[in-house]
Order: sequence, then C-alpha cells, then structure tokens
Amino acid sequence: MLRFTRVPDPPPPGFARDWLARYEQGERDGSCAGCAALDPDGRFAGLALAPAIDAEAGEIELGYIVAADARGRGVGTALLLELTHWAFAEAGAQRVVLLIDTENAGSERVAQRCGYVREGVMRSVHLKQDRRIDQAVWSRLPSDP
Repeated sequence: MLRFTRVPDPPPPGFARDWLARYEQGERDGSCAGCAALDPDGRFAGLALAPAIDAEAGEIELGYIVAADARGRGVGTALLLELTHWAFAEAGAQRVVLLIDTENAGSERVAQRCGYVREGVMRSVHLKQDRRIDQAVWSRLPSDP
C-alpha cells in the first residue's frame, strides 16, 4: 500500500489519527470522503476514497486501496464502481479523476474495467517525501458509457 499511495513511508507518529480526522472533517465540510470496505466475513478488504472534492467545479478525485489478502477478487473494481456511482448520483460530479502511478498496472486495469479513459501522463510528479513518479490521469464523465 505504501508504494503507490500518498501515505508517508514510514508513517510518522499520529499519522492514522490525523488522517482519520481529516476525513471526518471532510465529511462535514464536503472537501473529502472515505469509507472502509469489508468482505462478506466482516474482514477489512480496502478503502474507498474521495481525497479531493471541488463541489463548485463539480470535480472529484477518487482513489481506492485494496488489502493485500483481498487482491485478485474484484474488490478494486467493486470499490471504484461504487465510488463512481456515488460521485455522479449523489455528489453531483461532472468530472471524476483518478491519479495512478504508471507503475501500478493493477490499478490501471481496474480503471479501464470501470470505463475510465486514460488522458495522459504527468511526468515527475511529487508523490511523497523525495519520491517522484510518472502519474497517469484517468477520467470519467457522466455521459461516458
């Protein structure tokens, strides 16, 4: 999870508390949203995230993290489909984007399966600490099939 996310590596003391507080505040002010995904047995399967919501522009960035033991079972696809539905049907998005490290082939496959269009690559984007990546921009519009 640390390789492809903005989570610092290693996470500093208090990171989880501060991260959770950011999402709790975001739920109140509309700036971000997130939830945990559980498998049928109630075990943690991943996270579904909207780390950046611009209600005025009608644009939402989405993301998903799948727990290691839940990978390869369609969890990422299910999370992204639910997030996308929520973004358009409930949050009023006019454009939804995914920012995916070009080395994260699994996440790019999920985006493609969910009908996202790869728009291009932003080169040498700062991810965290001293790590820079090439980051693909994927998007969906309400009019996309």
